[in-house]
Amino acid sequence: MRAFKGIFMLILTNLLVFLTLMITGNILIGFVLPAFGIDLRGSITSMQFAWAMVFGFGGAFISLLMSKPMAKRMYQMQQVTDPVTPKEKLVYNTVAELARRDGVKMPEVWVYWDETPNAFATGPGSNHSMVAVSSGLVNSLRDDEVQAVLAHEMGHVSNGDMVATTLLQGLMNTFVYFLAGMIARIAASAGSRDGEPNFLVYFIVNMVLQILFSILAMIVVMWHSRRREFRADAHAAKHFGADPMIRALQKIEAIAQRTESVEEQQSGGLAPQDALATMKIHGGMAGLFASHPSTEARIAALRNRQQR
Repeated sequence: MRAFKGIFMLILTNLLVFLTLMITGNILIGFVLPAFGIDLRGSITSMQFAWAMVFGFGGAFISLLMSKPMAKRMYQMQQVTDPVTPKEKLVYNTVAELARRDGVKMPEVWVYWDETPNAFATGPGSNHSMVAVSSGLVNSLRDDEVQAVLAHEMGHVSNGDMVATTLLQGLMNTFVYFLAGMIARIAASAGSRDGEPNFLVYFIVNMVLQILFSILAMIVVMWHSRRREFRADAHAAKHFGADPMIRALQKIEAIAQRTESVEEQQSGGLAPQDALATMKIHGGMAGLFASHPSTEARIAALRNRQQR
């Protein structure tokens, strides 16, 4: 029953998002832009690009606004507002001190129960963010290493990485929708005898091109994601030195490798050989779609920083 409820809520949410964007787009194109002397109502190409922007940026920003509630629903989380245990005090006080140093509003601090060492930051802005850590992270790392990981996440917050990524994603989405739709209309009209676009041809070509262009757009977004990881690592080194962050990365990778080895044994050798490849961190051509640089590259960058 819970699964059906989740599916229903997902469908309802997407319908509400679609209706919201549809209404917003009509108001923008029909009333707001003409008030500023920008009339797209008579230009099919311009209007289609405007619609692509509405859906491209609209979808990206709605995802950003929903990032905190979605993160909280994905994990069994508990917010830390009055830390009691030593680990809770370590996490909460470190985030509070980093927020003070960086001049941003104190993020919400959450912990969740997962043996995998992990931490993340999300939220619609630097002053409306949350930082979450797993139980596996605080139990596997030394205190100074935990602080370095938290400084890395606070680097994402203070650098405004969530908003920057959303803007880039919105731009990519806009061109995906616009180019796919434009080429699909040309293809649908070319195959029509009466000059009217063939809807079936348009739909198929549009869907195929959206998938292909989305893959290409993902390469750009993931490239930006890898760059921001280096900046966040530098932020951690700035506050706590490079050594704790290097040790944290090494330990996290070692734990991931051990976990992968166990899973491979349990699956009869069918598991991927590279533990971090499944986490979108490593891998040849697959590295183009990696959200994180390799651990080796991150450590090398931190050591280069030490030598300056």
